[in-house]
Amino acid sequence: MTKICLVTGASSGIGLATALELRHAGHTVYGAARRVPKMDALRRAGGHPLAMDARHSADLDRVVETVLHEQGRIDVLVNNAGTVLHGAAEDVPLDLARDQFQVNLFAPARLVQLVLPSMRRRRSGTIVNVSSIGGEIALPLGAWYYASKHALEAYSDTLRMEVEPFGVRVVIIQPGIIRTEFEDRTAAQLRQYSGDGAYRHMAEAMAREATTGLAGGSDPDVVAQAIRAAVDSSHPETRYAVGAMAEQLLNLNRTLPDEEFDKLATRAIR
Repeated sequence: MTKICLVTGASSGIGLATALELRHAGHTVYGAARRVPKMDALRRAGGHPLAMDARHSADLDRVVETVLHEQGRIDVLVNNAGTVLHGAAEDVPLDLARDQFQVNLFAPARLVQLVLPSMRRRRSGTIVNVSSIGGEIALPLGAWYYASKHALEAYSDTLRMEVEPFGVRVVIIQPGIIRTEFEDRTAAQLRQYSGDGAYRHMAEAMAREATTGLAGGSDPDVVAQAIRAAVDSSHPETRYAVGAMAEQLLNLNRTLPDEEFDKLATRAIR
């Protein structure tokens, strides 16, 4: 059955790979992102690029209204748009932390509010929230990113229980180390916010690590394939941990005492 899919953050990385994967699977795909020209591959594949900034509520409303007007329904929402923020918790300005939550939590929550009424009426639909292994674990110098992903997972768990009676499914995707441009600004952020203060040695060590840390990462296609499997399944799992080191790091976090995991997580930046 052809499904009407809306994928956010579809201009690069996991979002673009997911939009193309769903399109190649035969679904009707709308990709939403700020950088519309970067979605030309989706357009060529028969998809529908839409301009959207996750920070602007009017954009979120317009995108959902467009899809509903053109297709009459939305079967799948993939909340993938996100941003990352690095720096010591003491150093990062709180206005940037609020922006992190706006993009990573409140925008997905607003899109859920917009698509749920029609899903409930049809007693069918799938909401896929792209989190991270950082939705369960935390590492130094990324407090606000990890906090936003922890919050997204808690929100998703509650949402799943609320909408299950209406036939709507909620899936959390937990990518591990993935080769995308998502982390391109990591080193610059670390040096900008924490490069000169009390955390400078930790920040510089992590900045150097960030330049090589993605070398062993997985291709975004592995995440896209997991999302397609969830979308096409009649009984999807509630969580999919995918990509390099995802299962290993999650298992370590779940089994090691906090102090032992802390030592492991900070070993490279001491």
